[in-house]
Amino acid sequence: MSHHHHHHKRARPSNDSGDEDGKSSNFIKRRRCTETMDDVERRLEAIICKVGEKTGSSLETALESVAGVLENDIGSYKQQILEIVMLCSYQLPEKTTIYTTLTGLLNLKKSDCGADLIDMIIPELKRLIVTNQFQFAENVIRFLSDLCNCYVIKPSTILDLLNSFVSVCKQQESPQARKDWYVYATLAALPWVGGILQEKYPAELETLFFKLGRYMGQRKNLHHEFLRVWTTDDPHPQEENLDCLYVQITKLKEDNWIEDIILRPYRAFDCILKESFQHSVPNFVVPPHVEESSLYPIQKVVFRMFDYTDCPDRLPLPGNHAIERWLIEDAVRNMISTYRLDKKECAARLLLMFDHDKIPVFHILVECLFSDMFRLPVPTNPFVFYTTLFIELCRLQPNKMPQVLALATDMLFERLDNMNVTCADRFVNWFSHHLSNFQFTWSWEEWGGCLDSDLALPQPKFVKEVLEKCMRLAYYKKILNMVPEKFEQLCPVEPNINFKFVDEIIANKDCKFASTPAQKMVSSIKKKATNEDLMVSLEQMIPSYGPDGEVSPNYELQRIEVFTQCLFFLAKKSFSHSFSALSKYHKVLKWAAADKAGKAEILRVTHSVWKNHTLMTAVLVDKMLRLQIVNCSAVAEWIFSPDMGEEFTRMYVWEIMHSTIRRMQGHLIRLESEYNEVKEKSQILEPEPDQDETRNVMDTYNAFAPGQGDVKKLNNAIDSAREEQKRLFFTIFNSFKEILSEHLKRCEASKDDFNNPWYKNTLDRLKEVFLLHGPIVKQYNHTLEFLFDEELDPRIRVVFEQYISIGQ
Repeated sequence: MSHHHHHHKRARPSNDSGDEDGKSSNFIKRRRCTETMDDVERRLEAIICKVGEKTGSSLETALESVAGVLENDIGSYKQQILEIVMLCSYQLPEKTTIYTTLTGLLNLKKSDCGADLIDMIIPELKRLIVTNQFQFAENVIRFLSDLCNCYVIKPSTILDLLNSFVSVCKQQESPQARKDWYVYATLAALPWVGGILQEKYPAELETLFFKLGRYMGQRKNLHHEFLRVWTTDDPHPQEENLDCLYVQITKLKEDNWIEDIILRPYRAFDCILKESFQHSVPNFVVPPHVEESSLYPIQKVVFRMFDYTDCPDRLPLPGNHAIERWLIEDAVRNMISTYRLDKKECAARLLLMFDHDKIPVFHILVECLFSDMFRLPVPTNPFVFYTTLFIELCRLQPNKMPQVLALATDMLFERLDNMNVTCADRFVNWFSHHLSNFQFTWSWEEWGGCLDSDLALPQPKFVKEVLEKCMRLAYYKKILNMVPEKFEQLCPVEPNINFKFVDEIIANKDCKFASTPAQKMVSSIKKKATNEDLMVSLEQMIPSYGPDGEVSPNYELQRIEVFTQCLFFLAKKSFSHSFSALSKYHKVLKWAAADKAGKAEILRVTHSVWKNHTLMTAVLVDKMLRLQIVNCSAVAEWIFSPDMGEEFTRMYVWEIMHSTIRRMQGHLIRLESEYNEVKEKSQILEPEPDQDETRNVMDTYNAFAPGQGDVKKLNNAIDSAREEQKRLFFTIFNSFKEILSEHLKRCEASKDDFNNPWYKNTLDRLKEVFLLHGPIVKQYNHTLEFLFDEELDPRIRVVFEQYISIGQ
């Protein structure tokens, strides 16, 4: 993303400008006679960014005084003032109407202010769209629309602007995501400007709605199923985001544009602002779609978990189709996007946003935060943001927030059967982290009912995964003591090593007579033998040929098993012991596991040694990938192997799968950037034959500069990494296809219900690979069309079709 050169002025009010006492005295201090340009900018920025923050006086008074101060400066510093107002207008969206009112007051006194701001903001809107900063662009559109209410912009020209957005729907070749964004941006501006358009241009507004309605009627919604958190609409319909907003706006229009959520400070100034000079918005040419570089926001599904029956009686929650519900949620998300880097400030502001006597604030915050946390394909903010924000909210409101959060957790648990697996994993991660911050106290008894059913069902599975995560965040005994006894069957086992040759080692405690391969290995590793020593000793103990010169069966696998078991046994104390053991002896492992079967065996043995300690398995597999002892497609094959059948639906297995895919991608990106660097350096001009001196300098340079050989070497490395990545995805998708088809055929033959917990889980995992790695998978779409062809059972193929519909 390209950044505007003024972006260092990220307009974030901070508390260091000395007005914590609520008086903005420092803004209007006596000026020093000579201010440097920087001082001026800093002072102006403080005044403009702070406007509307809680001060002793009313908002109207504050706006008047700031407008007065700026008026004195506008002669000398107009450019700076307007630029700061423009940045605030979209970087502090929770104060949009405050900035439109301020602009109105400035325009009233000096009408060229309004004209210049519009001339500045239209190219900025283009830049934001071209650089894919769509949230900021939506904020600019809302700001421009609201300027009509302050008599800065002629309403007719805002209608033209909105019409130019909607005209994108007529572009046949445009992707749906592009049309969707322009329609969304138009609808999202209407709560601010609909009233004035209805009053002044009712017929033109009707035409705009006719065009919107026509588009909404014909757009495709395949992505809806793909992005849902819940598979069912019971108890709350999970509507597609744009559909829902369209219904909310249509209803608002029927209600004559009346709502009571938007703060409208300009109403107080209406009688004076009427006198202003109103400007036109110049014709806006929508930037064209550019393949590969235009990345429109992915469509969303509205996440609902509460309705009015869940809230206290006197505080009605606005209905699903009430514009108030959208306005409140939108305001919450704006506040979060502005203050997301400061969790304490963010939590405090969220709690101060609304009147707690009118709106069930806690229910709204919980639903909004879970909605963003469960958002598919990825959460809006980094996952840990939600965990810390919930903890902060509970700390600030200890009598209210924890109760609502507990109610929500119970509801999520109740509905786990219908929850997408990717979201259920996030629920596990959030809940275990949350518990670890509250002494792991929870009313487990109430969930005891899930123990009487099949333990593969989502509820008992959830409890099992949560307890394992809690153990990672605490320790084994703590987890045993924290749940009632009857939950023991879901508790993790003690994370001890499972060493195959333990009896031989005990028998030979003092290492005097190492006779078995395991005893010899243990004593050699203890004596710090070198890689070479160990290879020789393995060759002698487990020879590749029998006494009569015949090839002995499985000698490679036996060597791998003995060596890997003993190495992990001796390094069992900690992660770092195990890491250094792998780093020290990776040559032996590479030698023993040179082929595909060898890599599969190393992974099998690793899991068998550490099957009671899933985190150890995960970090060791990752370390072996880094040391290139095993490769990515070997890990994928191992996960789909019969050996891992029992573990296949476990969460840690999929964490390994996704980190393997990410590691592969990271490796490729590193190689490519290295290649580009080397290529730049190596493109040295060959000197002319007669310039001897230059030639000498060049020879010296070329001796140290990357030669063609380096470029070639990197080129080959990139090619083989691309091959490996392709093989990885082919392995994954082909394995999914095989096991799912096999399952469906088996169930058909035995007349069993195919839709069992294993099937739902596996289908969701297939969906998850598409969801989480969509941008990388995209390059293989053509190949995948052959894999997921017409012959395939439609129940499996539909996942591929939904995935394809997302990018269109």
